[in-house]
Amino acid sequence: MVQRESWATRAGFILAAAGSAVGLGNVWRFPFLTAESGGAAFLVAYLLLVVGVGLPLVLAEFVIGRRSNRNVIGAFEALGRSNWRFIGGLGALAGFVILSYYSVVGGWVIQYIIASVTGAYTSDPAAYFESVSVGANAIAFDALFMAFVAGIVVLGVRNGLERAAKFMIPSVVVLLVLLAGYGATLEGAAEGYAFYLSPDVSTLFGDALALLPDAAGQAFFTLSLGMGVMVTYASYLGEDRSLLNDGLIILVVDTSIALLAGLAIFPFLFSQGVDPGTGGPGTVFVALGTAFAEFPAGRAVGTVFYVALFMAAVTSAFSILEVIVAYVTETFDVDRKPATAGVAVAIFLLGIPTAIDLRYLTAYDVLANQVLLIGGGLLLAVFVGWAYAAEGTEELRTGMRGGDALGAVWIWLLRVPIVLILLYVLYFGVLATVDAMGAAL
Repeated sequence: MVQRESWATRAGFILAAAGSAVGLGNVWRFPFLTAESGGAAFLVAYLLLVVGVGLPLVLAEFVIGRRSNRNVIGAFEALGRSNWRFIGGLGALAGFVILSYYSVVGGWVIQYIIASVTGAYTSDPAAYFESVSVGANAIAFDALFMAFVAGIVVLGVRNGLERAAKFMIPSVVVLLVLLAGYGATLEGAAEGYAFYLSPDVSTLFGDALALLPDAAGQAFFTLSLGMGVMVTYASYLGEDRSLLNDGLIILVVDTSIALLAGLAIFPFLFSQGVDPGTGGPGTVFVALGTAFAEFPAGRAVGTVFYVALFMAAVTSAFSILEVIVAYVTETFDVDRKPATAGVAVAIFLLGIPTAIDLRYLTAYDVLANQVLLIGGGLLLAVFVGWAYAAEGTEELRTGMRGGDALGAVWIWLLRVPIVLILLYVLYFGVLATVDAMGAAL
């Protein structure tokens, strides 16, 4: 039987869980969604969903993981609720799909680190992105990124995930702080801050329902909800820790880095007159590449930015891969090394279409974030709120002082408002997925 590991330190768990949340979702996906959705109005909707929906669901995943000490699918069997294990299966599927195209974007980041050093994208950023985002190069660097991530997961929880997170997350913060500080000195930074931080009240209230699907999908993506990461990570925890305290710390770290990424990115765009709403998934490559190409320190700044983006991408990627590897090792009694290799190859193969045509990447992204993650979160809220409320509340109180009233509020948030919000978001997510799939096929 494969020996189960655990976190060496509380800091290791928090940094690894925060690292899963702090990834391409914060630095790649968040800025372009913010730009496409009107700036600060989207930011406000996102923050409200992170607190009102994200935190209760993070705690729900923590409760299931720590109480079961099992992988995302085996957890429901260990809890005596094997008829609900399809929720874990949906989460594992979501992670599988997300990592298949996430690794493609990770490959782009590696290419842009090299290009920042050589200046390859400075003459025509849009043309350069087109040349590296699809085709043989995209596939090759996708494979390289997956191999790097798999190498960390093979080392295990303490020697791989925990050590990598302890180095990479502080490094990402330092690099983004340096970039944000430099960006604040640029002419046009004030316009960038206004776009990012000054919401149009009429847009916020007039388009609130229209903002919900993308904002909810982003909240789930960036907090790694609905894909089993928090269940898996909490399963390596001891009983003496306050899940609420850990959840709050992770939420604050994740949200702070997302905000910091915007503070770093938008001043660069506005300083060079680059429209932040252009580029879609390629925003941090095309738009920022255009901005970096226009000022003298562009190569150095670009290198620092893409190195930070690479580390953020890796911390999320190895957490998603760990979810599926944990299931394989525990369910089929397979050693970690062959399990990791086999899962990584399967994910790489699934992602090849997204490295050939960006329409597939968009379709995968919409399917995963607006259907699979939201659907998984909805089912999780129903399970903990209605089928596992007493046991869930008991587990939440473990490691806390008191918490009776808090537990009751948490359960009723899961039972009613969160279920209703996610049903609404899921409806529009299904419509968006149908459109995206139609465009790709």
